Amino acid sequence: MAMEKTEKATPRRRQEAREKGQVARSGDVAPAMIILGVFALLGIMGSFLMEVVTGLFHRDLTEYFHWQVTDRSVQLILTEMLWEMAKILLPLFGLVLFLGVAGNLLQVGVLFTTQPLKMDVNRLNPVEGMKRIFSLRALVEFVKSLLKFIVITVAVGWVIWLEREELILLAQWPLIGTLKYVGAMVVKTGLTAGVLLLVLAVFDYFYQRYDHEKKLRMSKQEVKDELKRTEGDPLIRSRIKERQRALAMRRMMQEVPHADVVITNPTHYAVALKYDMDKMPSPQVVAKGKGHVALRIREIAQEHNVVIVENPPLARLLYSSTEVGDWIPPEMFQAVAEVLAYVYQVTGRTI
Repeated sequence: MAMEKTEKATPRRRQEAREKGQVARSGDVAPAMIILGVFALLGIMGSFLMEVVTGLFHRDLTEYFHWQVTDRSVQLILTEMLWEMAKILLPLFGLVLFLGVAGNLLQVGVLFTTQPLKMDVNRLNPVEGMKRIFSLRALVEFVKSLLKFIVITVAVGWVIWLEREELILLAQWPLIGTLKYVGAMVVKTGLTAGVLLLVLAVFDYFYQRYDHEKKLRMSKQEVKDELKRTEGDPLIRSRIKERQRALAMRRMMQEVPHADVVITNPTHYAVALKYDMDKMPSPQVVAKGKGHVALRIREIAQEHNVVIVENPPLARLLYSSTEVGDWIPPEMFQAVAEVLAYVYQVTGRTI
């Protein structure tokens, strides 16, 4: 039962997986965004692209056709053709690059690692290869590929069915009208397929997240082992805290002989105060405790002739509202001043 992976991954486990390149990512999101974006751009720039292409053909057939073939003319024609092609391709290439990067950033954020490029001997193991081929993941990938094929087929068939009447009359249209119509139909088909593929990609992304979380799950023993590695053995940590408390208690008890007064309740609480008018803005709590700690403070005070004053309300208030090392708050000045005045009277000390 201890080895069953029933626990969610710890932040450290997630960070280690991320550093190895193991993240929840669908390989279909970026391609779907690219298809949708490219066909949307083609729809927006359709008229411009048509003008560029027809203008290029027009110059080829009417102007360049009559030029003499020389080094200079060939250079001019190639330069002109490259510039016109750049007008068409550069926006498309820029959009593809942007959407490809954005599709991955949306899923995993900024991540750079060389771990996936390292040699993995298990990939050369034929047994492991057969396991991957006949695994659940391979079946899921096959279903995804089949769905993508069906989606594209449905998108093309749907557009053709809607345009069936116009397609029958297409042979009677002029060339320029036919080109515009075919271009519009191609864009419509691409947009339809892109939307459907993006929907599938979103579902696939959530499946990848589920599968990734499942792979990162840890057993209770793994969580305990990781806690030991990151924060140390709980037994050792508890001993360190116990030793720290003992040292703090010892330092506190060492301050009791230097106190001016110990205010008690009379045995449940004890608070030791010290005051030096020339060095302190107000009286300071140098020790406090209840139960056996309060009893020990009283014993040390008696051993060193520190005045003990029984004032239950003030002792409880000081214990609950101050910590060791704190200055007395203004609202307690009057009550504490009265106690110190009594102490100075008893000890013969002058303010």
